[in-house]
Amino acid sequence: MDSLELDDGFPPRLIHQAEFKVESIIRVFIFRPSMASGITTEIMSPRSSLHFICLLVVSFSCFHLCLSLPRTHETTRCEYHNHTLCSETGSDGCNETQECDESDKKHSCFVLWQNTSEGKPEVVMKGCFLNNGECYDNDRCVGTDSKKDLMFCCCYANLCNKDFSWEPTPPPPTTEESIPTRPTTASSVNPLVLTIVPVTLVLLGILIFCWLYRHKKSSYFNEVPTVDPHPMPPSPNVGLRPIQLQEVKAKGRFGAVWKAQWKTDTVAVKIFPIQDKQSWLAEQQIFKLPQMRHDAILRYLGCERRGEGFQQEFWLITAYHDYGSLCDYLKANTLSWAQLCRIAESLSRGLMHLHEEMAPTKTDGYKPAIAHRDFKSKNVLLKADHTACIADFGLALVFQPGKPCGDTHGQVGTRRYMAPEVLEGAINFSRDAFLRIDMYACGLILWELASRCNAVETPGEYQLPFEEEVGLHPTLEDMQECVVHKKQRPVLRNSWKSHPGLVVFCDTMEECWDHDAEARLSASCVMERIASQARHNPPPLRITDPNLMDLGH
Repeated sequence: MDSLELDDGFPPRLIHQAEFKVESIIRVFIFRPSMASGITTEIMSPRSSLHFICLLVVSFSCFHLCLSLPRTHETTRCEYHNHTLCSETGSDGCNETQECDESDKKHSCFVLWQNTSEGKPEVVMKGCFLNNGECYDNDRCVGTDSKKDLMFCCCYANLCNKDFSWEPTPPPPTTEESIPTRPTTASSVNPLVLTIVPVTLVLLGILIFCWLYRHKKSSYFNEVPTVDPHPMPPSPNVGLRPIQLQEVKAKGRFGAVWKAQWKTDTVAVKIFPIQDKQSWLAEQQIFKLPQMRHDAILRYLGCERRGEGFQQEFWLITAYHDYGSLCDYLKANTLSWAQLCRIAESLSRGLMHLHEEMAPTKTDGYKPAIAHRDFKSKNVLLKADHTACIADFGLALVFQPGKPCGDTHGQVGTRRYMAPEVLEGAINFSRDAFLRIDMYACGLILWELASRCNAVETPGEYQLPFEEEVGLHPTLEDMQECVVHKKQRPVLRNSWKSHPGLVVFCDTMEECWDHDAEARLSASCVMERIASQARHNPPPLRITDPNLMDLGH
């Protein structure tokens, strides 16, 4: 997972401001409302308005395409720079070349900088910028806005953001003499009409579209519902309550997780950057589904939009667990047999709850089956009583009976935990197929737990799954070669198989990560096996004979 680094030497919010600047510019140029129209929407029915809007958008698209035909070059590479990463590591994020992903979409390059107290430009961020028409006519990166603390420019050519400059727009000249009025000619009117009329029509269409969306709530926006039609209790309203951020506890591509104080309670606040707004929306929709309150699911407290304009942030407020992620805990701690069973049983119970469909109750609606799609030890949190709870539902899929399951792009998640069929791009896009992908990852997490259990022998240093085979930063090709072609799996030590309790864990892991997806265990089966071991097997004896310990290597 790529890191979004923050440190004390650079303001933690500056990276967020940079990202807010990018989206705000997109909003200004694409969704700026027209103030000149007094037309009301009662003159059209919703269906007629929709047809009218489609016609306007198609007309303007053709007009814009004709104007832009001469340009043939595309942006596929931009210079990348991240001030914080560069200042911390001295190498990562320092003026590197970034390959723009999603080659089927148009990219431009951008630079975000600020002036130091000495008046020298200091680059905050450089990189690829997706789909902004403002940039397509610029071969050079030139900033013009002189009213902002952070200055921004974008351009449309390979590595065009390597050099940048600031050329503030001069104020319009004023003269004392009036300019004589000249008669309008056909040569001066036609270009103006060709430019203004399509833009005006599109803006009017957008106004009609927005009004219909707000007041009619047309059914074609609800193709993939993620909430039950039955009434739900309102989500907690924390918009007006003071929350004091205290320290950053985790960082990643989806922003940062803060430890925070809300009245007398300690909470966790996940702050999303602007480009991951959809993940913020997706997570809260999952948390708000009926019957999602469960001991093994992270407790949701509320969500907020904070700030305005460039300062806007997207907050997700949840319960705080001081141990942090299971991955971080295992790096610094070993587990007893009882702790191993307790953690494994609770995380499998949480996964079982996610995967299950649940009938409506007297107080709550129907709960659909949910696939996590990024199940890993980093996304499992550890509570104070050494039980686990599942977090991070930004990539989760909801399966409503008889309805499409939404974004079914198969190759998502973390490469190290991807099942063979995901790595091959050969997924059967059905509910059961996605649930089995979670079960493959569950087997890898069970292996991580067993590798840090001290009941049989002294564990070695913590390692991620496949770290021994592919290292810390595997590529997709590395994982395909290891998991798909060689069919390798993490090593099961012989000492584990010699114990009646851990041997059941070994069998369970192997059945979870089976190459044949249909042969994998369900979450309920895993939970029942582990619960049975916790109830009936005493803690295993620890091996102290070095000769026996060598059997595990």
